[in-house]
Amino acid sequence: MKRVFGVKKDKEPPPSIQDSSDRINKRGETVDEKIKKLDAELARYKEQIKNTRPGPAQEAVKSRAMRVLKQKRMYEGQRDMLYNQTFNLDQVAFASEGIKDAQQTVSALKSANKELKGMMKTVKIQDIDNLQDEMMDLMDVSSEIQETLGRSYSVPDDIDEEDLMGELDALEADMAMETESDGVPSYLQPDKEPDLDSELNLPSAPTGHAAPAGRANNQAEDELGLPAVPRASLRG
Repeated sequence: MKRVFGVKKDKEPPPSIQDSSDRINKRGETVDEKIKKLDAELARYKEQIKNTRPGPAQEAVKSRAMRVLKQKRMYEGQRDMLYNQTFNLDQVAFASEGIKDAQQTVSALKSANKELKGMMKTVKIQDIDNLQDEMMDLMDVSSEIQETLGRSYSVPDDIDEEDLMGELDALEADMAMETESDGVPSYLQPDKEPDLDSELNLPSAPTGHAAPAGRANNQAEDELGLPAVPRASLRG
């Protein structure tokens, strides 16, 4: 059968947009090279026309210049047509790439949507609310524990705030007065030992000589003949 009908040839894949664009760009580059050569030839003919006197020779140069100019315009038309084709292919390629990107985006969104649905089945809003409530309760208990542990044992709970403010004002007034009088508050001055003799108001010890005659005996004596010790007035 293969010998009778022959083997079916595989069709070549159609050219891609990029291949077509590359081929057209190469053709456009070739046309640009031809236009550059024609420009150089026209410049040479223009110089010859300037240097040639009017007459048959100048007309012959002008004729050749006109022929080159027509070729240049023909190539410029082809170049513009090729550039338009390239522009159209670029637009089609851009649209094709945009569609491919959209397909990939839709596929990624579908996959993410499926994954999110599976994850949402394991997470419930009610469980999250309950967890938040439990965390708030635990934080409140923790705050109460810290407050209880930080409570001072020496400060009574029934202290009046107004009394405290009054005592604070009185203390500040005393400190101001002591500072103005002595320059140093009393609570910063060193402690002085009290003079017991002056506080008890005791008389001096006897020397053993008899009291002179005529001296008024204004003090009372005890059973040993010594002056009686007066009672010391204790400070409250």
